[in-house]
Amino acid sequence: MSDLRERLKISTKRVDEINHFLLDPDNALISGLIDVVEKFGGPGEINRKAKEARKLENLMGRLEQIDSPYVKDLEWLTLQRDNNAFIRLGDYRNKILGNRAGTVSFNEKTAVTLEISALQFFPWLIAEARQAIEQGQLMPGRYIRVRNMQEQSEDQGDILAVAAAMQIVGASYVETLDTKGTDGANVHLGGPETITGYFGGIGQPNDYPLKWVEEYLHYYTTYGIQQVLNINAGTIFLGYMLHKLGVDNEFKISVFMGNDNPFAVLWTLMGSRLLSRDDGTTSLIGFNFSNSVNNDTIRASHDIRQALGLTDGVRFEHHITETFKSIVIQPYDRRDELVEIAGAVPNISAKHEGGDVETEKEREHPSDILEYFLSKEEILKQGLMDVLERNYLDKHDALNNTADALTRAGIDIVCARNLH
Repeated sequence: MSDLRERLKISTKRVDEINHFLLDPDNALISGLIDVVEKFGGPGEINRKAKEARKLENLMGRLEQIDSPYVKDLEWLTLQRDNNAFIRLGDYRNKILGNRAGTVSFNEKTAVTLEISALQFFPWLIAEARQAIEQGQLMPGRYIRVRNMQEQSEDQGDILAVAAAMQIVGASYVETLDTKGTDGANVHLGGPETITGYFGGIGQPNDYPLKWVEEYLHYYTTYGIQQVLNINAGTIFLGYMLHKLGVDNEFKISVFMGNDNPFAVLWTLMGSRLLSRDDGTTSLIGFNFSNSVNNDTIRASHDIRQALGLTDGVRFEHHITETFKSIVIQPYDRRDELVEIAGAVPNISAKHEGGDVETEKEREHPSDILEYFLSKEEILKQGLMDVLERNYLDKHDALNNTADALTRAGIDIVCARNLH
């Protein structure tokens, strides 16, 4: 057995071959990446522009310049934060635990991040905040967005308002770039009638990886957006290379990549570790497990993550609820499994993509993953904005039910850090 295991050792000769290829000045693939980076002024200038664009005062100033209606909402949100209108974490624990609150010890090292998807429109965040204040609920510590980037950048400053709000509430967030196969890049595919053609090909075909990098650098330098969704092996590789070049980019890997077993996770984390900077940092900040994983998968995956020194840097993002339609067989509810695993495995986020099953099945219009891809114009034309906001608030309620369950089990949580 020991002889067989020795055969698995990666030869330094193979590593040298890879390095030779990456550093070869005739390597057109890497030259293309460097050209895009230099087009934006090089790593130092790129990071400087992003840092400047991300400053809250600059985001607010740009919203004021376009007379955005969201300025007043952000001022209201700031005032509520400063006036401690949101329930404090200690008071929340007292509400949930009652007399037990003073006897329960919470371990911050295994705190679960409360995550919601998808925050498509800025006004939904304000509606969520109002409800959280009224009902003594927690606001998420992490938000996922999949709205069309160009559309939100042209919609009264929506993209600026969300960026500002995340700093005000103290949460992380992820955007989803437009450069992907579903935008018509795969010329042979259409809608649901060609869905099987997307299997393994939904990402960035042909020349799209470099377009994806260019799109990322545009939004990074223009709005300070640092974290984006990544769904393709090619753009994941370029995300690592961009970071090695000195750009402080970050990305999370989508559920569509199919990390559904420990061997897939090993491959993902090996790539992250091998292509990290000399100081060990990597642009991979998290990835979604496939919906099919179980707690044994997560435990084994954590062993890998720990062995490679990535526990603190790479978050496991686990779907606890899913949209009621168009993605999984219902009922889908992983809350009890989360409570069972969370006390032992650190750096997990509990992603809420749908409301609780009992709520969803009573809705006249339950949540549907396909509606993520509707334009705002189509939503307004069909009169769906109010029901989609209700679907989003159902996810918020599910997130708080998860927070309640974790708290009762003595498991710490990560919510909007500036509010609670």
